[in-house]
Formats: sequence, C-alpha cells, structure tokens
Amino acid sequence: MNQEVSKSIFKAHALEIMRGVEETGNEVVITAHGKKALVIKPYTDNTVSPMEKLKGAVVSFSEPFSSVAEDDWELS
Repeated sequence: MNQEVSKSIFKAHALEIMRGVEETGNEVVITAHGKKALVIKPYTDNTVSPMEKLKGAVVSFSEPFSSVAEDDWELS
C-alpha cells in the first residue's frame, strides 16, 4: 500500500522514509498542498543488452550474401 507524506514531513524525515522504501519496496507519494507531486520508489535495473533487444528480430535469413536490388526494398 502506498503511503502519502507532505513535503514538509518528507523534508524532516527524508532518510527514514527512504530507508523504509528500500526495506519494504513500497512507494511513497509526496504531496504539495494536498496534491500528489512526487513518487519515491525503489530503483529497478531494467537495462537489456543490445543482443537481447535484437533477439527474434531476424525473420528470414535464407540468402545472406546475395545482392539486393533497389526494387527489393520496401519504403514506409
């Protein structure tokens, strides 16, 4: 469950709140004048290697060394 904290409370207890986010994994919403302004959440490493991104990208590999004529290219 997400917790909501005002900016003034966050300023006074920032380290404590950030440690809580690290330990529980729960997000904390920072409010300004009662409106949601920021979200503090745990960092997740979503980096994917270039080879992993290209995996499955080649649909057909029947004649890799044959020449390609200009008429063979599809224009978008």
